[in-house]
Amino acid sequence: MNDQLMGKRRIVVLISGSGSNLQSFIDRCADESINGTLVAVLSNRPGVKGLERAAAAAIPNIVVDHSSFESRSEFDAALADVIDSFSPDLVVLAGFMRILTPQFVNRFLGRLINIHPSLLPKYPGLHTHQRAIDAGDSEAGATVHFVTPELDGGPAIVQAKVPLESNDTAESLASRVLGFEHQIYPLAAEWFCQGRLELREGHVILDNELLPEDGVSVEIAEHPGAGE
Repeated sequence: MNDQLMGKRRIVVLISGSGSNLQSFIDRCADESINGTLVAVLSNRPGVKGLERAAAAAIPNIVVDHSSFESRSEFDAALADVIDSFSPDLVVLAGFMRILTPQFVNRFLGRLINIHPSLLPKYPGLHTHQRAIDAGDSEAGATVHFVTPELDGGPAIVQAKVPLESNDTAESLASRVLGFEHQIYPLAAEWFCQGRLELREGHVILDNELLPEDGVSVEIAEHPGAGE
């Protein structure tokens, strides 16, 4: 029976590296926690571990190498065409290390999600964990959000808050936060694939209710393993 007859949503995942968040999607789709099928994994870099993860799960995996294009806009247009060839309901950025053009984002607006390793709107961009430590914050975390043309500026869906420990380094904090990413990112996709989650006029709606600015906030006292 095909995916449409089963009511499953079609998911494309974009990666640039090891694909640990991708693995959480592979696992959740396999045990049917997510009412979706991973129809393709695309990478802008050849030879990364995430492609091996996709191949091991028998998911079509394709490299669209950004270095083969003369401009960002040409790469984004080509990437978007490949994505559209799989007719996705949801496009997931899972460690995809490219800044996307507004033209790309607007093409998939409302069905494009990302995860960022900070409690947005704090610390968009890079070096989020060190910035949280340097600021003396009591907590850090991760945010799943809809993608809009503003870098890391799309409205939040769900956040996991992780207490900072006195001996934390950027590396130890990153490892703990990553474990939470593996929980909340598939959760957001699960809501989307159930038809419970949508972006409506720039706002996040879950179960027909407007979410607050920081989305659904998850406080977790004990951290899970970060995995690979």
